[in-house]
Amino acid sequence: MATNGNVVNVSQLLISVFNGESYEFWSIKMKTLFKSQDLWDLVENGYTEPDEEARLRENKKNYSKMKGGEPVHDFLSRVAEIVNKMRSYGENINDQTIVAKILRRLTPKFDHVVAVIEESKDLKTFKFDELMGSLQSHEARLNRTEEQTEDKAFHVNGEAFSQKNEQKWRGQVGSRGREGRGRGRGQSDGHQSQTQ
Repeated sequence: MATNGNVVNVSQLLISVFNGESYEFWSIKMKTLFKSQDLWDLVENGYTEPDEEARLRENKKNYSKMKGGEPVHDFLSRVAEIVNKMRSYGENINDQTIVAKILRRLTPKFDHVVAVIEESKDLKTFKFDELMGSLQSHEARLNRTEEQTEDKAFHVNGEAFSQKNEQKWRGQVGSRGREGRGRGRGQSDGHQSQTQ
């Protein structure tokens, strides 16, 4: 059995099929294998179906994660991980199926990109990697636009705030100078300058 640190690569396990001979040896070998993978409890107790409400809550929670602003990179990484696991267990899943499922699960902010992909690409030949690239570049563009909008809003608010304070300050200084008390143009210490 090949190990990588503490993790056993399931695809490298050699599971022997019982051929009708040496049952005792085969059963010990299988029991050891299942225990090493923390699966023996399932053999002894069986699989219990989770209750329907818990499953619905979990589905809603998972759906709300994408809705709540999960980066598309994280979403696509999870999809790739699931697909790789399915393929390692012998599931034959093609890129066309993966792409179709991803396009259905994207949040509304990707609606126009999904429409463009569905209209301009042949989904029968469109690869998962191509979809990943398109979605990630679109999200990067969206993030840049949001940052620019925030910067402009901050700049405009900051500029308006500065102009208000400057006007207020000038008004106070200007009114002091126009009151006529103190030195003004042509006056010095209460004496008027005489011009000839």
